[in-house]
Amino acid sequence: MKNFLDIALIITSVGLILSVILQSKGAGLGGLTGADTGGVFTARRGIERVLFWVTITLSVIFFALVITIILLGR
Repeated sequence: MKNFLDIALIITSVGLILSVILQSKGAGLGGLTGADTGGVFTARRGIERVLFWVTITLSVIFFALVITIILLGR
């Protein structure tokens, strides 16, 4: 069971990292390093909205897996 949870945590971690990186809106490397890309509060449409919800879902799954692994470790 623990091996399954560890593998699921790794897959979720990679997906979460990729979804966060993909959210930098075509700003090139400047967006990845934290450079100012313009307006912060913009409307999310299309793929941006889907990516936003995928990121939220993956983060909830990530934290649930971490809590589960911690509780099983006791």
